[in-house]
Amino acid sequence: MRALVKSAPTQGFTLKEVPVPTIRDDEVLIRVRRAGVCGTDVHIHEWDAWAQGRCKPPFIVGHEFAGEVEKVGALVTDVKVGDRVTAEGHIVCGMCHLCRTGNAHVCPNTKIIGVDRDGAFADYIAMPATNVWQLDANIPFEIGGIHDPMGNAFHTALHGTELSGKTVLVTGCGPIGIFAVGIAKAAGASHIVASDVNPKRLALATTMGAHSAVHPQDAEAAVQKATHGLGVDVVLEMSGVPAAVHQGFKLVRVGGRVQMLGIPAKPMDVDFATEIIFKGITVYGVVGRRMYDTWIQMTQFLRAGQFDPTPVITHRFPLEAHAEAIAAIKSGEAGKVVFEIS
Repeated sequence: MRALVKSAPTQGFTLKEVPVPTIRDDEVLIRVRRAGVCGTDVHIHEWDAWAQGRCKPPFIVGHEFAGEVEKVGALVTDVKVGDRVTAEGHIVCGMCHLCRTGNAHVCPNTKIIGVDRDGAFADYIAMPATNVWQLDANIPFEIGGIHDPMGNAFHTALHGTELSGKTVLVTGCGPIGIFAVGIAKAAGASHIVASDVNPKRLALATTMGAHSAVHPQDAEAAVQKATHGLGVDVVLEMSGVPAAVHQGFKLVRVGGRVQMLGIPAKPMDVDFATEIIFKGITVYGVVGRRMYDTWIQMTQFLRAGQFDPTPVITHRFPLEAHAEAIAAIKSGEAGKVVFEIS
């Protein structure tokens, strides 16, 4: 089969022929139809400091996908050949304290496909049956293939807070931030301010429902106008940029909530007294998708027609055009990028 491989500890990927994966009795073999490309894949492609410290080539890249079940292991009873599926790409131990208390999304033994083990930029992938998620018949494979980043956005937007009637600031309009705008709108937010430096991404945020889509220097004025000086009820911090983090802490109202998905590139200073403690705010760190609360939320929103992520997908490439796909993301001119594999 074809597979996009991180062959060596250097920049780039290699498209090559590799054996079709074998499956264990508790696994399924999935024929990949669509696969999402994201910033993590760019980090691995560029072989930056994070990738060097985390990844061990050779391995097949890619952690966002959807396809059809081709084969099932002898112990698999709830997935069958021909099922249209996607999957949770974080494979957890299921046995630790966190897994057994409903917090598997932060399992310390997590292995991520396309990072810690072979991934989905290939004709086939082997997955534990317990990680497989069924797709409704009316959900296209390309939407199924981006459930992973959509799930990050759902987790960030909805966990621990009710957005109906709330004012929301989204800082950082990469694809996940833009998804979060659409989710906040679908969940009934009364006013959404989206902030980014990229005009293309601000335009996509507007398409997905932002009432104000502004550059960071204009975010404070937009928030003050929308909230009559109070500050927003909820900040969804999606950028990891220190200035945006501080701005989020400043613009959330007293007693508000800041949901943090963006990852700063290096340690940053926080004035805990004035930014967090004296404001009485709640700060929630977002890791992946809650298993499987987030997946249920996604399915419900999609099934009801409340949320349509299609406008965020701006580029589609065959697997052979992997260099162009990475370049599109690096250019800043893309929303969500998808590989059309088969």
